[in-house]
Order: sequence, then structure tokens, then C-alpha cells
Amino acid sequence: MVPMPHPLRPRTLTRLIGQGIRTATRLRGGGSAFPGLFMEKADPGFVARELARLPHGVVVISGTNGKTTTTKMTVQLLESQGLRVFTNRTGSNFVRGVAAALLGEMDLRGRLEADIAVLELDEAHAVHFVRAVRPRHALLLNVMRDQLDRFGEIDTTRKMLTQVAQATTEAVVLNREDPRIRRIAADLTPGTRAVYYGLSEQLRSRFPSDDEMRDKTPAHQAADLPEADVVLEAFEGTRSVLSIGGREVTAQITLYGIYNIYNAAGALALTRQIMGDRTDEAALLRALSEVTPAFGRGESVRIGDSTLQLLLVKNPAGFRLSLASATGADWATMITINDEYADGRDVSWLWDVDFDVLRESGVDVVGGTRAWDMALRLEHDDVPVREVHPELPEALRAFLDGAGDRPMRVFCTYTSMLVLRRELGRITDVEEI
Repeated sequence: MVPMPHPLRPRTLTRLIGQGIRTATRLRGGGSAFPGLFMEKADPGFVARELARLPHGVVVISGTNGKTTTTKMTVQLLESQGLRVFTNRTGSNFVRGVAAALLGEMDLRGRLEADIAVLELDEAHAVHFVRAVRPRHALLLNVMRDQLDRFGEIDTTRKMLTQVAQATTEAVVLNREDPRIRRIAADLTPGTRAVYYGLSEQLRSRFPSDDEMRDKTPAHQAADLPEADVVLEAFEGTRSVLSIGGREVTAQITLYGIYNIYNAAGALALTRQIMGDRTDEAALLRALSEVTPAFGRGESVRIGDSTLQLLLVKNPAGFRLSLASATGADWATMITINDEYADGRDVSWLWDVDFDVLRESGVDVVGGTRAWDMALRLEHDDVPVREVHPELPEALRAFLDGAGDRPMRVFCTYTSMLVLRRELGRITDVEEI
């Protein structure tokens, strides 16, 4: 008698269907939301069950600004220590994004070749995630006024991050320079360590907290700050000086933006907590020098003989820091502002950004669904605008036609960045995500 094939278990069948959906959506050029949503509905325990198998557990990175690039840095630092890392590399930071990433990384037998998971999570969705999966380590970056139509007041965001910290079992790495993040240490579950990263006194004015941006006065005195495991002491160009465990070291960091240099201190502090006594510091510093930008976060693409840089902006703090970093060259500049759900419907935050730095060079093109709102905002700061095109493909064509030989930069909200990457992919090499 010929033996009958063993029937597939329901969970196995569901996973295979999910993997098929993910493959189909990628072939059609779609994103990761739908296969992840399918798994959320068809097998709600999928993410928690699979991540529970990882020997080094789960790491959560959250906060208003810098999650994607900091996650990428942390992944590369841990890989330099010999760990196999699973991550949601697209920056899709909802639980369904994690589910879709799992589907993409598993083989057909359902095996995930990883030792640890490092996950970027949206503040609100992180709360739901940690109810199902308690992270061993967490890194909390900052709290800024961001998408108030989604999250409400800024203290609501802090409460969300506090819940993430309370669910963490081993160590929470906190940005000591942000008073709302720093205070989370008092609410940790007994047995969970609070570890800090921070800035030297001379650098604090360059990285204002949300309150300091509005009040123009320091939110704390240096004497009030806890000791930090990693401190960014100074930087110039790509050379950074860091204090790690009380010892001063020099590192090369080639990422765009002064805020990413500070985020590197957080990624280092987190990696040191995960690795403990097994930390290979020399390997960490080598890996840090090799980190490249996450997609849309200072990502550069070649257009003929010129370079175009994509700079994601989504709140006043991030936009201000991007503008502060974008000096020293005769740039062709475009700004694209959308108001889809992933961007935040309320774009009034644009009025909290100072655009004076663009007054001399002007802005070549403004695009996106809220292009005219952006143009009006620039007019109030006496920044000249050459063209306004709400349709992004048209805006990009006008921008490329008028840029000449100048290097190009585009300040863009999330959904407009996705459209621009797709359009750029038609004319040049853009990394597939």
C-alpha cells in the first residue's frame, strides 16, 4: 500500500499561503502590508510564536525620530559581533510589517536562520507588540511632537514608550538628554536595568529636546543628568569622538545628518548591553564606519553625473536637523509634502520649522498633495520658490530638468518618498526594498 502524504497542519498551510501572497505582491511591485495583514487575521499568534524561538530574544527600537537608521546601525553592529539578525528592514514598523518580514526571511519549511530580532516599531504599535512579545532589550530615542492627529499630545507618546519599557525584561537604553525619555527609568519593572547614552555639555545646544525648541531654555542642568555608558563628546565631518564605558575613542561615521551621529551613540550603548562581556569593541567601531543610510534617510542615487539625496522629514525637529546638516554646497532643492495617513494628516507642524537657511539658495520645486501649503510657508520666510507641482512625477521631472550640474536634495514626507523612489527607479538604479 502506498502511504498517504501527511496532511499539512493548519498553521503550516496558513504560513505557506502568506509566503505565496508576499511573493506575488513583490512580483507586482507592491509593499509588505497585505501579506502581513493576512497573517494577523489568519494566524494572530504567528509573530509571537516565531520570535519566541530566537536564542537571544527580541530588541525593540522606538521613538519619534531616527528609528529606521538606528535600527540599521544596530543590526550591522550586532552582525559584527557574529550574531545572525532578523529585522524589519523596509522600515514598515507596524506589527503586520514584522509579520511580512518574517514571511520573507523564512524558508518553505518555516525555518528562520537568526539568533536575535531587532525591530523598529511605531510608538503606538509597539504597545500592542510588547503585550504579545516581551523584548529583552529596548532602545528609546526621543519624544517629539509628531502626527498629533494620530497620537494626541506629546505625553501620550511618552506613556506609550513607558509601556514598552515596562514590558522589557533585561535592559532599556534611554536618551538621557530627552527629559521625557529620561524619566521612564523610574517606571521600569524591578530587575530591568536602565542604561543611558548622552551628549557632552558643549554639544547639547545642537540637539534640543521638544521643550527646548519652544522655550529656548535648557530643560535640565548637567549636574542633574545620570551617568551615560556612551557619550558623544565631539564630531567634525565624519570623525566622531565617543566616550564608551568611560574610555575615549575615535570613530568614523559617514551617515548624513548630525542627528544620526548621535543615534550611533544609542546603537553602541544598546549593542554593548546585548553582548555584555563578549563585546568586541574594535569590530564595533569598524562596523560603525561601514554603515550606510537607510532608504530615504540620506540615501543617495546617481542621476547621470550628479547625485540626488532623499531626506525624510516628518516633524519640526527632524526637518530642522536636516536643514542644519544641508549646508556648504550649491544645492538644487525640492520639498515634497503629502498628507496621507502614514505622513500625518495635519501639516500645521511646518509652521514650527525655520526655513531661513534656504532663503539665499531658494527652493527649485515644491510638490506633493500639500505643495501649496508648503509654498505658502516658504513665502512667509521669504524663501523664493521657482515651481509648484502637486503631482509628484511632474514635480520630479521639473526638478531634474532644472537642476543642471548641481547636487540635488529632496526633503520629503514618507509617502512622497516612496513615490519618488519608484519614479527614480525608472531612470536609475535604486535599491530594491
